[in-house]
Amino acid sequence: MHDPRKRLIVALDVSSAAAAKKIVAAVGDTAFCYKVGMQLYTAEGPQVVRDLVSSGRKVFLDLKYHDIPTTVAAAVREAAQLGVSMLTVHASGGTKMLAAATEAANSVMVLAVTVLTSLDDRDLDKLGDQGRVRDQVLRLAALALTNGCKGIVASAREAADLRSELGDDFAIVTPGVRPAGTDVADQARVVTPVAAITAGATHIVVGRPITGAPDPGSEARAILAQISF
Repeated sequence: MHDPRKRLIVALDVSSAAAAKKIVAAVGDTAFCYKVGMQLYTAEGPQVVRDLVSSGRKVFLDLKYHDIPTTVAAAVREAAQLGVSMLTVHASGGTKMLAAATEAANSVMVLAVTVLTSLDDRDLDKLGDQGRVRDQVLRLAALALTNGCKGIVASAREAADLRSELGDDFAIVTPGVRPAGTDVADQARVVTPVAAITAGATHIVVGRPITGAPDPGSEARAILAQISF
């Protein structure tokens, strides 16, 4: 993956299609792929995905499906019809759900969310999950890959362990990426772009540092410069 633009996913965590279009125009050719998550999808529906795809952009649909297998499979089929390139399901949905999702995906890359980057060891303990975040990430990642997922969503803090334990033949998409010196907001396990790629991530998801910048295109180019190796 020599072109660093293939590594960068810009998160369109905004509340309108107009705001999303403004960001996409400002970023220009600096990024190929954009994340559409729950906020924008709830506000604008599938048309915002169709518009991005028709404009030649790739879409990472981050709705984190987590339901019974039949329901998730139906949702994945609909997402594939929209032309998305990547989508997320929760690995904790279990074996049958993961298998149903991957069987329905056609050519869409199904990414399994392991542990949200807003959670740490203390949060897991309160949820009744014994052990450290690292251990839970590895367990859920192994389950997802065994059931056909082509990639994992995890913090880059676990990326090196994922590579060491599970190999190189899958994507690692890392949210919670912040350039050095920026506000971490509600994230608990953050890393810099360079640290994420060095640890083994194939893609980084960057939202507010780009979308909230006075010049989103300039900020995106600065991040690309950091991961051009």
